[in-house]
Amino acid sequence: MTYDTDALVIKAQNTGENDRLVTLLTRKYGVIRAFANGARSPKNKNASATSLLCYADFTITKTAKGICIVKESTPKEVFFSLRSDIIRLSLAQYFAELSGELAPREEAADEFLSLLLNAVYLVSDSGKPLQLIKAAAELRMLSLAGYMPSLLGCASCGIYETDEMRFCPHSGKLYCADCTPPEVFVPVPNSVVHAMRHICLSEPGKLFSFRLSDENLLLLCDLSERYLLAMTGKRFATLQFYKTMTR
Repeated sequence: MTYDTDALVIKAQNTGENDRLVTLLTRKYGVIRAFANGARSPKNKNASATSLLCYADFTITKTAKGICIVKESTPKEVFFSLRSDIIRLSLAQYFAELSGELAPREEAADEFLSLLLNAVYLVSDSGKPLQLIKAAAELRMLSLAGYMPSLLGCASCGIYETDEMRFCPHSGKLYCADCTPPEVFVPVPNSVVHAMRHICLSEPGKLFSFRLSDENLLLLCDLSERYLLAMTGKRFATLQFYKTMTR
């Protein structure tokens, strides 16, 4: 079986003497793993396209035993500017690891791939705050994976908003001050609630088009990360490295 798709390399591992095992987020088939024979040789035709965070067109064959092999690849975007900034590179690598955890396998992943490409592009070449890109990518990716937080109103009485709402990062539920249950919650100003709703519900092209004060942006970034870790139950090595670089 042979198929063609565009994809972003979200993980690249050395194997054998000159080979690579790549994990790809593909538009048509979700997350797949494929061997790229000889790709670690600079002269190999697949060397560039199978590098980490390279976006390319791939022709992949699947053997009778279910092993995927990269036959041909043509780079479309290699994000060179990321390589000169360790903080931006580490954030892009975190997005790649996160997509490998949340994106579907063996089914179309158009929205995931588009989101990941937009996030990596903005990290590499835009003036937007990294905290904004990080929070938006996290919450939107969680929403695509079926973990959208409940933000349309108080989880108890249903009121749309009050002067101050409260968010539970462990459950993803929003409450008004009168209905807050005896569990961990965080007071959230309406501007942050509006930003969270925008991230989860806006059209893809408008996802990153919002602004917050520095203080509220830090709050949004903290809430999105805490909610993500609660929903996935995982600790991401790339996230820890990024946070080490930004301390």
